[in-house]
Amino acid sequence: MELWFSEMHTKDVKFSIRVDRQVVSIQSDFQRIDVFDSPEFGRFLTLDGYMMLTEKDEFIYHEMIVHVPMAVHPNPKRVLVVGAGDGGALRELCKYDCVEEIDLVEIDEMVVQICKEHLLFTACGFDDERVKVYYEDGLKFIRDREDIYDIIIVDSTDPFGPGEGLFAKEFYGNCYKALKEDGIMVNQHESPFYKADALVVQRTHKRIVQSFPPCRIYQAHIPTYPSGHWLFGFSSKKYHPVRDFKAKRWNALGIETRYYNAHLHSASFALPNYVEELMKNVEPTE
Repeated sequence: MELWFSEMHTKDVKFSIRVDRQVVSIQSDFQRIDVFDSPEFGRFLTLDGYMMLTEKDEFIYHEMIVHVPMAVHPNPKRVLVVGAGDGGALRELCKYDCVEEIDLVEIDEMVVQICKEHLLFTACGFDDERVKVYYEDGLKFIRDREDIYDIIIVDSTDPFGPGEGLFAKEFYGNCYKALKEDGIMVNQHESPFYKADALVVQRTHKRIVQSFPPCRIYQAHIPTYPSGHWLFGFSSKKYHPVRDFKAKRWNALGIETRYYNAHLHSASFALPNYVEELMKNVEPTE
């Protein structure tokens, strides 16, 4: 008998992966955590039945959420990561010698424990001595922080359950306050393709625009996420993601990546017409 993992992307669309075995299935205080092995995508993690990452394509997501802001900021020393209990964002951040401190806030300690035990290809990021982990609600953690971080990376789950508060207007306003005068925030922005997801994209971006002046959308192709077309948000107190990007400076660092590169950086902000239309009257024009 074949075993398949299936996730409903809409009521009429289902994404399925054949599974060799279920490695872990456990209920934490916040969510159900499952780890599977598959022949095509390797080991993968789901939370409450939703795909979080796979061994085969996680590098795309983690490189794009980390290297885009890191390549724009001229000297990022202190970084906050909200969510990201799998450690993949940490792994990419730790490639930068300029970074002195990385604070990670994850509400569910069990996610981190499971990933450290079963997903070492991402959880290796926790081994760096610059990383300090706080098992707290990110919404509460950020409230009393002010003028601390150069970069904030919001690597949240979908906007319901434990991750719901990380899509609130209050949260983005507090992120603005917690950033230094030239700080940058990036967040995963969901998919623009299916109607229900597209409404989340619009709503989220409206809330961010209310707190940040320069605010732009960029994109990546991630095969195991709904529609494969995924968006990220780039928000900054000072820097424009393309005009202030110095390709030679980033290339000189010699950082090894599999998806992100200097050419792709600028190109990722060139959006399809249907996404531009979605952002109409939401995101300011050039």
